[in-house]
Amino acid sequence: MVGSARIAAAAFGLLAASQAMAVERLTGDQIKQLFEGNTVSGRYSGSNLPFSEYHHADGRASGHNRHVTNTDACWITTPDAVCYYYGPQEKRRTYCFTIETSGDLIVIRNRPSGRINGLARIEKGDPYNYTAKKSDWVCDGLISQVPGRSQLARR
Repeated sequence: MVGSARIAAAAFGLLAASQAMAVERLTGDQIKQLFEGNTVSGRYSGSNLPFSEYHHADGRASGHNRHVTNTDACWITTPDAVCYYYGPQEKRRTYCFTIETSGDLIVIRNRPSGRINGLARIEKGDPYNYTAKKSDWVCDGLISQVPGRSQLARR
């Protein structure tokens, strides 16, 4: 009886640990709710270089990527992902990611490949005062007009 109680306790502990580490893939609406008005900070897989961006409600993303200050970064959600675009329409670069959470950890996966692009965490609000720095660009929300990516971001 004592042996079976230990086994049951061990099994319960493993079950609790696996539930605590459960991974949830977020919808676009969940991503928007999590990111908007907050800062997403982390490191890119492979290079281990940092990124940190405050997600404005108007679509701008202030902060930096790989130590380079954002001067034209925008974000938008699709039904199942978040997409970032940089630059004017004629030279626009677009990157889309699915988002998974496990506790406080955010796993950012390239879409459509599914490869892990980076790991991050949400920092409430704007702890690095990115909004105080110059961010005078406007986001048009038209990622579907990036060359070669027509109708990418249908809502």
